[in-house]
Amino acid sequence: MKILIVSQYFWPENFRINDLVQSLREKGHEVTVLTGMPNYPGGTLFSEFRSCPLQFVDYYGAKVIRVPHMLRGKSRFQLMLNYLTFFLTASLLGAVKLRRIQFDIIFVFAVSPITVAIPAILLAKLKRAPIFLWVQDLWPESLSAVGVIKSPLLLKLVGVLVSWIYAECDHILVQSRAFFSSVRKYCPDGGKDGKVRYFPNWAETIFSLSVDPVSEWSIFQRDDAYFTILFAGNVGDAQDFPAILDAAEKIKQNHRIRWVIVGDGRAHQWVSDEVKRRGLEQIVELMGRFPVEAMPSIFAAADVMLVTLKSDDIFSRTIPGKIQSYLAAGKPILCMVDGEARVIIEESGAGLSCAAGDSSQLANCALKMSLLNHQELALMGEKARQYYQTYFDRDQLMAKLEYFFQAAVAKVE
Repeated sequence: MKILIVSQYFWPENFRINDLVQSLREKGHEVTVLTGMPNYPGGTLFSEFRSCPLQFVDYYGAKVIRVPHMLRGKSRFQLMLNYLTFFLTASLLGAVKLRRIQFDIIFVFAVSPITVAIPAILLAKLKRAPIFLWVQDLWPESLSAVGVIKSPLLLKLVGVLVSWIYAECDHILVQSRAFFSSVRKYCPDGGKDGKVRYFPNWAETIFSLSVDPVSEWSIFQRDDAYFTILFAGNVGDAQDFPAILDAAEKIKQNHRIRWVIVGDGRAHQWVSDEVKRRGLEQIVELMGRFPVEAMPSIFAAADVMLVTLKSDDIFSRTIPGKIQSYLAAGKPILCMVDGEARVIIEESGAGLSCAAGDSSQLANCALKMSLLNHQELALMGEKARQYYQTYFDRDQLMAKLEYFFQAAVAKVE
């Protein structure tokens, strides 16, 4: 099949869509990616891309078409311009750059912003191809949850836009079962006739491989004198770093427990400043951003993995992508979230959890896990891996997606 992927974010940015494209190529499909300039999450253009953009036009045989747009920057105004300019340039320049190419399927990777679907809808009409929308974030709820938009009128207008987008898409896939009610709410027909289906995230194959914690990517060494809690991912508002630092501060006298943060994002500088202000430099380490290839060896040097989200109804419905990566790696998990993600941790037996925003309980759970022996932690890790293989296996999910595509193409024909 000839497949067009529309995503505002793509390699060398680290998103699950990268692995999906690689998998489709491995299965022999002809893939083209329409995307933007790599600047997530720091808001500035990646230095390696700036130095040689021609190195980023082919990804495992997939052709990568990029359009210019405003970068994310550091302010909310810049972020909104980033959202606006991408869908405008992707709609106009994307149509021009892809004018001589026909597609069987158009697939949209719909993390925020949902406006990424607009150029895909335009192209679907021009190419007369069915469009799949893979919903990773719920709009307009996400905008309200992180405080980007507070006006009820503006949120209502965004809701109208979301309803139009859902109506124009032929198939809607949701990454969490808890998304169904919200998506169906904004579907003009209520999402009837199987239009909305469950399709979760998975982890890149590299996370399932056995690795040596000492490798070329090692940024800190495993040291049994410490109990290392590792957070890996976006350092943003949604991850509730104030609560994480509160928990670290509550047990800072226990010098054996160290908190390592790997990643970057809009809240990175604030976290760095807070660590210094609170005097946590000896137990909280900020390591910066690393490519996905580095993650397995970094994970291997940690005792447990940390996943957090702010206390909000919208976040309680979300399954953060790092959950699958942690499970696939067979690592024990320390969890401060509500809803779907917390259910997974408790159901799997992969770790300990507490309510979102509860820094006291997070500190208590960290202390409890630090007292477990290697065998008890290893058992949690094995339960994590087994749960992943049962519910999030990459090969099974890709076979399911291919079936969806084939059925959609057959219906068009």
